[in-house]
Amino acid sequence: MAWVRYTSYFFGVACITWMLTQLEITFPGSLKLHVMVNESDQFGTSEYSPIEIIQPFILLICGLLMAWIARNCPSQRPIAIPFGGLALAFIIRELDYFFDRFIVDNLWQALVAVTGALVITYTYRQRKRLKVAWGRIWPSPGIALLFAGAVIMFAFVSLVGHEPLWMSILGDSYERIVKLAVEEFIELGAYFLWVIGSIEYALQARAIAHREPQPAAQRLREKRRHDAEGEY
Repeated sequence: MAWVRYTSYFFGVACITWMLTQLEITFPGSLKLHVMVNESDQFGTSEYSPIEIIQPFILLICGLLMAWIARNCPSQRPIAIPFGGLALAFIIRELDYFFDRFIVDNLWQALVAVTGALVITYTYRQRKRLKVAWGRIWPSPGIALLFAGAVIMFAFVSLVGHEPLWMSILGDSYERIVKLAVEEFIELGAYFLWVIGSIEYALQARAIAHREPQPAAQRLREKRRHDAEGEY
C-alpha cells in the first residue's frame, strides 16, 4: 500500500540523516567534511566523508532498479536505459577524486563522456519508442520525484553551494567546511528523492507490464515452461 511505502521512506530518510548528524555531534570531525590529504593540499576534500560514501551506493540502487525495469518491463525500456546510464555517469562523477588520485588523472571525465554519448545515442535512436513509453507512464509519481531530485541537484545545489555566496554571508568568519556541509547534505537529500523516485517508477512500470497483453512468443514460452514443470 502506498501509505506504508511513503511512511517507510520518511522514517528511512529520517533515520539515516539522524545517524549522520548524531555521529558528528557525538564525535566531532567524524563526518570528515574537510580532510587535508597532504601538507601541500590547500583546499582539502570531503570525499572520505560518510555522506560522500553513501551517495554512490544510493546511485547504485537507482541503476539496479533501472536495469530491472529494462529487463522485466519491455515497454519502459526506452526510459529505463537512459536513466540507468545517467545513474552510472553520476556514480563515476561521485568517484572522480579516487579515479584522479589512484588511477589516471581526468579518467572520470572520459568515462562520463563515453557514458553520456551512449545514452544520447540510444535515446535518439529510440526516440519513437521513448515517446510511446512516456505516454504509457505519465503522469508518474516516480518520475516526478526524479525530476524534483534533478532540480535540487542541478539548480539548487549549484547556486546555494556556490563558494562566493558563503564568503559573502560569513565574511571574515568564512570557513570552507560550512559551505561543504551545506552542499553535501543538500546533495544527499536530492539522492534520497532519486532512490524513492526509482522505487516508485519500478513499481509503476511493473504494474503496466502486468496489465499489457503478452506477446504470443512469450505466452508460448510460459506455457511450455508450465507444461515441463508438471501439475505439481
